[in-house]
Formats: sequence, structure tokens, C-alpha cells
Amino acid sequence: MSITHDEIKKIAHLARIKITEEEADATIEKLSGILNLIKDMKKVDTTNISPMSHSQSVTQRLREDIVTETNQREKLQKIAPEVSGGLYIVPQVIE
Repeated sequence: MSITHDEIKKIAHLARIKITEEEADATIEKLSGILNLIKDMKKVDTTNISPMSHSQSVTQRLREDIVTETNQREKLQKIAPEVSGGLYIVPQVIE
């Protein structure tokens, strides 16, 4: 799959990127390589292959779900400018 100079110029214009002719040539070469790789990958038969969420078989180490901080709600609400029903009252910002 090839990409043209006009397409590169149009993409650069849309992205508001100033691009020289040399940069356009290099970009065409790189993008063509990527598009050819995608084309080659589409040829691979993946019928009996299940999708993977990660390229390696790894699991995430999780910590125990325990409370590590003390509840300071009342202490913090005492210094708040305005509180009602255990909630902080803030100025309205959207009409």
C-alpha cells in the first residue's frame, strides 16, 4: 500500500504541521512500511487463536483491601467553611 505526497501534505495541513519535501519523503517511507506490515498481518490465519489481553501470561499482584488510614472526617469538617449533613457545601459554579 502506498501513500502519496498529496496525502502526506493534506495530513500535515490538517495537523497544522509544517513539513518539508525531505520530511514528506521520509514520512511516506515510514507510513508505507507500517501499512505494509498491517497488510501482511491481515494475511495470517487467526481462526483458532483466542484473543489475549497481554502478550505474556502475567497476573497483577494485588494488595489486601484493608483500611490503612484513620477516619478524620469530623476533624476535617470542623475546619470547612460550610458543611451540611456530612457533606461539604461549595459555591455553585454552573447555573
